[in-house]
Amino acid sequence: MNRGDFPRKWELWAFLAPALIVVIVFYLIPLILTIYTSFTPLRNWNIHRYATRIIGFYNYQKLFHAILNDPSVRAVFLTTGIFVGCTLLVNVLGGLILAILTFFAGKTAGPVASTIWLLPRMSPIAVYGLVWYYFFHGSSVGTLNSLLMKLGFIHRPMAWGQDFIPYGPWGVIVFVNGLVGVSFGMIVLSSAIKSIPGEFVIAARVDGATDWQICKKVLIPQIRWHIMYVTTWQLLSLLTSYAHTYLLVSWRLVNKSYGTPLALYVYDLAFTGVFDQGFAAAAGTILVIVGGLLGWMTLRILGFGKLMIEPRGDI
Repeated sequence: MNRGDFPRKWELWAFLAPALIVVIVFYLIPLILTIYTSFTPLRNWNIHRYATRIIGFYNYQKLFHAILNDPSVRAVFLTTGIFVGCTLLVNVLGGLILAILTFFAGKTAGPVASTIWLLPRMSPIAVYGLVWYYFFHGSSVGTLNSLLMKLGFIHRPMAWGQDFIPYGPWGVIVFVNGLVGVSFGMIVLSSAIKSIPGEFVIAARVDGATDWQICKKVLIPQIRWHIMYVTTWQLLSLLTSYAHTYLLVSWRLVNKSYGTPLALYVYDLAFTGVFDQGFAAAAGTILVIVGGLLGWMTLRILGFGKLMIEPRGDI
């Protein structure tokens, strides 16, 4: 090994060290503690009494027993699948469509439209949740009810998040969380589209390509990496997201049984109600495992390996 390799290795570790420290401190150590807690009967945060007692896989057995026998727990897992799948579709496709539309809208209208769609992400969670609380409110005060009653589509107020079980609650939480995720996808994919050399689009227009053909043959193939990144990031983010949904459920706008994804269920177990931290840790560990498997499957399906192949020839 050449002596010149040692300084380069130290430089590499110097660049990687901050990121590694963040991952170890804020992810790896909490994950290890969560897994350990899942093998203890910890309740009510009574660490001195329960933290050193090991009960094996009892919490996992209790979780799987609840899945098989408790309809409310099965509803949590069903809601998680619907919430993550539908919201992910809205986030990725919505972000891609908005990015393409802002690209074709030009330099004047594009930034204005992007700023409007960024408002949900820039708003505090409580303020954003309050807006949709009054929009979907089940009385005549609700914006949606008031509008539909004036137009004659309904004759009495509808509790959109409490009625039409389970589709009403699912629709509300997907809609509210989808608007936040759309803005993230739009930012990333808009930046990716703007980085495409303009000569590609100009050449396509000279050849007589339509806007749809430019999207299909030029823009989308050039941003495959960014679409994969947005999809994977949003998938893992939605699996662990509960802030907006927590407010909607707490304010009783959304039915709790069909408005509680797994991340919110874990939070409720640990910090509200039963205060069963051992059981919550077991559910949280299952959530981490499911997230890891789904993230790996997403990367495989979207062709991460092919995108990482080094180009042939010298650059």
